Amino acid sequence: MDAAVASYPSGVSHRAEHRLFRRYDPDSLDNRDESAIRSFVTTVAPFLRRYFRASVSGLERIPEGAGLYVGNHNGGGLMPDVYLLGAALFEERGLADLPYVLAHDIVVKWPLLHQFFIPFGAVRACPENAARVCRAGKKMLIYPGGDAEAMRPFRDRNRIVFGHRRGYVKLALRHGLPVIPVVAHGAHSTAMILDDGKWLVKLLGLDRALRLNAWPTTLSFPWGVTFGPPPPYVPFPSRIRIEVLAPISFERSGPEAAEDPAYVEACHEAVVCAMQTAMDRLALTA
Repeated sequence: MDAAVASYPSGVSHRAEHRLFRRYDPDSLDNRDESAIRSFVTTVAPFLRRYFRASVSGLERIPEGAGLYVGNHNGGGLMPDVYLLGAALFEERGLADLPYVLAHDIVVKWPLLHQFFIPFGAVRACPENAARVCRAGKKMLIYPGGDAEAMRPFRDRNRIVFGHRRGYVKLALRHGLPVIPVVAHGAHSTAMILDDGKWLVKLLGLDRALRLNAWPTTLSFPWGVTFGPPPPYVPFPSRIRIEVLAPISFERSGPEAAEDPAYVEACHEAVVCAMQTAMDRLALTA
């Protein structure tokens, strides 16, 4: 191995090793790598835009200061809309206003996923990290539907599916944040999820062991039909449109409002209604 490493310029080998094997603190806000983000935005993002005929609109609606982007989750583990949104935000508003992404433990802890996503701004999803982002006056991005929405069946591709999760509303209320809804249409057509397999998750106890909510049956290229989280696939070239909606500020805020179940539910309904209305409009004009 020493001979193999020595055959490359020392700077190249050290940089490669640094990126592939570095372990980050998933609870730190200091891991973002601006050079890696800029490289992605200038090299990969243009290809994604062409391939998916993608557009991102509504960026002028984004308020200054701290805020909570709330999006609908799509495309299984591929998530092309996340990269398209992030690239557009970076180009329009720069690193200082690029949101941190509150991510599942699998994303921030598993090898390779850990080294890829954390330098782009992923932090472990927990109340403490959300509070850190708020204290820093930054924005964060959250997908309340999680894997249950990302793995929803193809027939529900035009539905906002947050299930029973209301933590994002409590977070916004507790810290007095505006919710900035982001709706992506078309990203869930990059593969065809035939069934979400929720029954199997409960049967095997994967909801407790791995915090999973779906074990999908997926039709994708080139794998055909697969069971479980699909391996990396070549996405179907579905047209993706992303729209940032007007921010939603709630009349009440603070810990008391966050602990009022009826008020939390009313706020949740307002967010989902705005997002579903936008999704319906985008689906009609697809």
